Amino acid sequence: MSMAAVTKKKKVIIDTDPGIDDAMAIFAALRSPELEVVGLTTIFGNVYTALATRNALHLLETAGRTDIPVAEGSHVTIKKATKLRIASFVHGSDGLGNQNFPPPAGKAVDQSAAAFLVEQANLYPGQVTVVALGPLTNLALAVELDPSFPKKIGQIIILGGAYSVNGNVNPAAEANVFGDPDAADIVFTCGADILAIGINITHQVILSDVDRKKLEQSDSKYARYLSKILGLYYDYHMDAYSTTGVYLHDPTTLLAAVDPSLMTYTEGVVRVQTDGITKGLTVFDNTKKTYGEITEWCGKPTVKVAVTVDAPAVVELIMQRLLTDD
Repeated sequence: MSMAAVTKKKKVIIDTDPGIDDAMAIFAALRSPELEVVGLTTIFGNVYTALATRNALHLLETAGRTDIPVAEGSHVTIKKATKLRIASFVHGSDGLGNQNFPPPAGKAVDQSAAAFLVEQANLYPGQVTVVALGPLTNLALAVELDPSFPKKIGQIIILGGAYSVNGNVNPAAEANVFGDPDAADIVFTCGADILAIGINITHQVILSDVDRKKLEQSDSKYARYLSKILGLYYDYHMDAYSTTGVYLHDPTTLLAAVDPSLMTYTEGVVRVQTDGITKGLTVFDNTKKTYGEITEWCGKPTVKVAVTVDAPAVVELIMQRLLTDD
């Protein structure tokens, strides 16, 4: 491989709460020649943070990539709340389809997720993309730890929010934003180069029964592993949405780092409602109106929000990566 080809790889940190579709996204990242995964940071969401760390280490061991560091993230929200929403009913009590895999041999690095994020942004200014697949606590902590972080990080691709559609935790809120709305509001307004992928996009990207059968029949270690853990996820989608496929939230978001042209985007300000019955609501202001009053919206940095997706191309690319071995 020429030096030019090597330098083209995009450095990626995946902030994750594994999670069945997180496992799929992590494997897809490891199978993407466009990306260099420089680390995983962990957060609560699908499981508690300690279990997210264990699962992240386990997934890297499964893939034979124990060279990639894992930094453990916050166990509480940015406001120090410990009563967390954990989606074990979606992913199983172990987060990985109740397969009770043996504990990983590896350990997390001796550094918090926020410190790791800040360190990597400082080491490679403008070159690191964070793919945030869970609540945004670690990223908000990174902003607090180093106010220059938003300018030093290359891009933050966020799986979060519901834009012009209902949420998936309740009618107002999407799960990741609802997990720590205060952190989400800090991150959305921090001034970083942000790409937000909401459930208005990911609910269009569905892994069908036919795709599942292809995974089950594949010899790839990634496909074999995912076939084991996907059953519970399919059951949940049948119960919750009466659908025979599963939504590919995390893999779709990861692919925005691989090929942003799979989606189209619009730009505006995103704010997050932090209390009341609409807690976790993402409000997207992309009007061109100049409002009369000075408000909490004035002068806030804009972010890009995905508005359309080539869903068949996304599914095809994910399948192509997972059906082949290294």
